[in-house]
Amino acid sequence: MVKKDVEIRLSGGLEARPIAVLVQIASQFDSKIYLGAADGKKVNAKSIMGMMTLGLPVGEKVSVEAEGADAEASVDAIEKYLTSQE
Repeated sequence: MVKKDVEIRLSGGLEARPIAVLVQIASQFDSKIYLGAADGKKVNAKSIMGMMTLGLPVGEKVSVEAEGADAEASVDAIEKYLTSQE
């Protein structure tokens, strides 16, 4: 399992469009990928409905966890997206 804490730097936080993009990125990988919020909630990063429940603003720290053959690459891709200034 690969786990990394990431600070969200997307200009609008994780709202509908950025969540859709994140789900698309996560879905490119075979690994099981989860995002965990500071309040302890943990959701499947490939589930748009699950991701919508997090409501994460800019500056919020999340835990990105992945398990599988491409876990390292998936965590890196999600970190790159969440820390971009889009």
